[in-house]
Order: sequence, then C-alpha cells, then structure tokens
Amino acid sequence: MMRYYLSELTGEYMSRDHLDHSPEAIAERLAMGPRKVFIKDFVYGGIDGAVTTFAVVTGVAGAGFSSVIIIVLGLANILADGFSMAVGNYLGTKADNQHLENERREELIEIEINPEGEREEIRQIYAAKGFSGNQLEEVVKIITADKTRWVNTMLQEEHGLQLQEHDATRAALVTFFSFALVGLLPLTPFLINWWKTDILSKPFAWSIGITLLAFFAIGALKGRFVNTSWQRSGIETLLVGGVAALLAYSVGLLLSGIVH
Repeated sequence: MMRYYLSELTGEYMSRDHLDHSPEAIAERLAMGPRKVFIKDFVYGGIDGAVTTFAVVTGVAGAGFSSVIIIVLGLANILADGFSMAVGNYLGTKADNQHLENERREELIEIEINPEGEREEIRQIYAAKGFSGNQLEEVVKIITADKTRWVNTMLQEEHGLQLQEHDATRAALVTFFSFALVGLLPLTPFLINWWKTDILSKPFAWSIGITLLAFFAIGALKGRFVNTSWQRSGIETLLVGGVAALLAYSVGLLLSGIVH
C-alpha cells in the first residue's frame, strides 16, 4: 500500500513510498504480511523513562543530596523501573494474544453449534456495509465456505480484533531499551559533572532542558513514523510530558520541604 502525505507547499498528495505495483511485487508484499511496528512501545517506555528519572533527580536534588546520590538512585530507577515496565508490557501483550486465541476458539465452537446463526451474523455485517440481494448472498456463501476465513471475519468485524499477534518479547525489549536510553538523559549533566568535576555550574537546569528536549524528540520521531506533522507531534508530546515533569518537580519540592 502506498503511503501519502499532504504537501504544505503544493496542497497536493505526495507519495512517501515508491513501491513496485506489479502483480508479482504486490503478491510478494501481501505474502510477507503486515509490518511489525513497536512505536507505541518505544513512546511508552521513553516517556516513562524520562519522567520517572526526572522525578528521582528532582526529589534528590531538591533534598540537597550530592550528585553521586542522584546518579546512584537514578541508575537504580532505570534498571528496576525499566525492567518492571518491560515485564508489564510483556505480560499485557501476551494477554492480548491469549485473548485473540480464546475468541478464535469461541467462534469456532459457535460455528459448530449454531452455523445458521453465525451465518446470519455475517449476512447482517455485510448488509450494513451496503451489500444486498444476490450479491450479499454470494459474499456470505464465499466467506462461510471456509471456517478459517469465517472465523477471521468474525474476529475482525464482530470483535474488532487484529488477526496478527504482537511479539511480546520484542515489545518488552523495545520498552526497556527506550526507557533506559531516554531515562539516562536527565542524569546526563550529573554524569558529566561526576566525570569532569563541576564542569556544569547548574546541572539541574541542564537536566530540565534535556528532559524537555527528549519529550519533543520522541514526539517528533513518532510524527515522522506515522506521517503526521513532526513539529505538531513533538509539541504535543512536549506539553504532555512537560505536565508530567512538572508534577514530578512539585513532588520533589514537597519532599525537599519534608526533609528539611
């Protein structure tokens, strides 16, 4: 399938992919199946990594502890919370896959027990799409002639499920590595000062700037991936992430008041 975007200069639709649309090339692409994408897992892990690490930086820095304490607690948060998120995403994705298989079994049972009732469901689904008369009956006949096709149609049209299972292991790995990668950014100024003593005079201010920049970069990357305005997507993610960072900062100030 060709992907297009609306050119802001010409007002015309422009192709992003110059794919071969010969019958052979189309058959090859369809045989490969849909692409596995993990942009949701990357954004999910990256945003949470930045926010939770920034919360640690804010709380510990606000309490007046040294940069070494900030680094130790920040790295501990990245490893522990990142692993926790990855495990949660793995189990959640696996549960989605199991739900798909359970619904598949249920539909097969219903087809065996009440084939006419299930056939009528197909008929009504496609009647709602605009099919009628002999054309509708032919569609119902073709779909219900093969149980796999019949069940897949019910899963998509009745339950709104995607037929392709998501790779739970890859989803977890993407979440963890994006969490760790982006989560390191708020710590970067303190790591630099630890490596080169006090080379940055205001590491906390640098941490704020880097964290906000990370939010914008994640949003911009998402925008480029889904063919929307990367500027708008970047600003949207910056605003949402900024609110989360502000909450973390507020908690940090509260904790500093309690400690002192």
